[in-house]
Amino acid sequence: MATKQRCPWPGEDPLYVAYHDEEWGVPEWDDQALFEKLTLDGFQAGLSWITILRKRDHFRKAFDDFNVEKIARYTPKKVERLLKDAGIIRHRGKIEATIGNAQSYLKIMERDGGFSHYLWDFVDGAPKQNRWKTMKHVPAQTAESQAMSKALKSEGFKFCGPTICYAFMQAVGMVNDHTTTCFRHKDLS
Repeated sequence: MATKQRCPWPGEDPLYVAYHDEEWGVPEWDDQALFEKLTLDGFQAGLSWITILRKRDHFRKAFDDFNVEKIARYTPKKVERLLKDAGIIRHRGKIEATIGNAQSYLKIMERDGGFSHYLWDFVDGAPKQNRWKTMKHVPAQTAESQAMSKALKSEGFKFCGPTICYAFMQAVGMVNDHTTTCFRHKDLS
């Protein structure tokens, strides 16, 4: 039986392969799920994504299943508890940014009626279909991710630079960056 050809980045790690095959690049429209993924991409800065994947379930537990209303009300006492939690990335700046980002998210929700619509507007509401032959052709950032980063920062978000925004856009299917030889490229076209 022939094995499926996929993008090279997940390697052989079963967790990474499952993420690639089932989640990465699949369009996500749910407001809270988008907040979770943007948050995790922010925590990933300076680390490998597999590190975040291995800790994702614990992140969900530690951050109240990414209930944005709860996170927006976290106190300094909660921050100190999170800094002692070995199951997550214990970085004060990233933890405090998550709280501030939740507060900014709630303002966008109140003003615009949805975080999903706000974010998907950067790709005109539909996934951008790229046709990269190899991963070396995939950019680290684009004009759209730069615009998203600038807009999010103007809303008060942190840990959302253009490279983080592009990784987020890839993860949530705003762009199809599976290589053209990967079986998922066609599935998501």
